[in-house]
Amino acid sequence: MLPARLTLVAVLSLTPLLAAAEAPSPLFSRDGYRINLYRSPTPDHLPGATIVDTPALQALLTQQPRPVLIDVYRRQWLHGQFIEDQPHANVPGSHWLANTGDGELTPEWQSYFARHLYTYSGGNLAQPLVFYCRSDCWLSWNAVKRAKALGYSVVYWYRDGLDAWEAAQLPVAAAHPEPFELAH
Repeated sequence: MLPARLTLVAVLSLTPLLAAAEAPSPLFSRDGYRINLYRSPTPDHLPGATIVDTPALQALLTQQPRPVLIDVYRRQWLHGQFIEDQPHANVPGSHWLANTGDGELTPEWQSYFARHLYTYSGGNLAQPLVFYCRSDCWLSWNAVKRAKALGYSVVYWYRDGLDAWEAAQLPVAAAHPEPFELAH
């Protein structure tokens, strides 16, 4: 049997390890992007963006200039390619910028996002952009923040995303991620 003093020393030396093991991981990066638990309830506001529901999105799609639809749902990236492990659909006419809603992007993924937005908008920072994913998905929230940081001024967040579109029994289209190519 260990002396009481030795037992107390042993317990006190383990306390920091136990606290670290139980410490929750952060939900947001220093820059304010969600970096964990992407599929969880989202807020009902996003500074600098207009939140749209399905009827509002349908109305936007009839306006000029027509907004650019951007799906940011994740797709596994392995050995320099997207892994098509299951079919994915999106709102017809959308561009799928897979993985660009992650909270922390490498410079290559940030460039992929910025280059495609520039192409879709024709370099016009006032081109309306609509970002979406699924319901309760922080990926689109992050993408909206990222587009605002790039200077885009007319940004919409289709907060309930593809789930709401499908619940309204609206058509979907088979989707494939935009090719990921490193800038030359």
